[in-house]
Amino acid sequence: MSKCVVITGGTRGIGKACVEKFASNGWNVVFSYHREEEKAQKFQKELSDKGYSVRAIQSDVSSSKDCRVLISNAICDFGRIDGLVCNAGISLSEILTKTTDEQLDKVMKTNFNGVYYCCREAAKEMIPNQSGSIVTVSSMWGISGSSAESAYSASKAAVIGLSKSLAKELGTSGIRVNCVAPGVIDTDMNRVYSEQDMKDLADRTPLGRIGKTEEVADLVYYLISDESSFVTGQVISCDGGFGL
Repeated sequence: MSKCVVITGGTRGIGKACVEKFASNGWNVVFSYHREEEKAQKFQKELSDKGYSVRAIQSDVSSSKDCRVLISNAICDFGRIDGLVCNAGISLSEILTKTTDEQLDKVMKTNFNGVYYCCREAAKEMIPNQSGSIVTVSSMWGISGSSAESAYSASKAAVIGLSKSLAKELGTSGIRVNCVAPGVIDTDMNRVYSEQDMKDLADRTPLGRIGKTEEVADLVYYLISDESSFVTGQVISCDGGFGL
């Protein structure tokens, strides 16, 4: 019986690379999207045409109800959940004194609450099975903090704290929880940086380049798979050495 993984934010960037990675390795994949329905359906069809088992579901992860429906749909379609990748997130480049209550609320609800909601719903299904693996996606800024991105950095730091806590709480139920902290990756989210900014960031990276989404997806896949069966509670950077 093929395993099932739920991946949030699966239509672009790291999430899309994760969907492709798991699908190509024989997993049943349920991925969420927020607004880009046409894009999501096209992506689902492309993978289905290749013989992969994939389903796209509209979901706003900042809504606990939507997260509950997302996990329920995965159970209805495939009978169980073996893996959860909490990838959906938004960015905010703004200094502290100009960050509005609404901006802070949106970033925290999407980047932190969304992870919490999805983990809570997935855990309800994984605990009776006494197995499962969860990977959350934080950021190098969640570890070190970033100037003029305090709200974003705080939301990603919260994900790290949650991941460590859940690793302890869920470990007795055979559920592993790990966190990936990407560095500067070639994604739409980083389009806010100018070409010169990206060059400067690449120059500051010991490996001398920007990361690829596939490289993060490879790490996520390893952490979800049985190959990492004794790895839990870890925050693993995929940043080319940027955070050294």
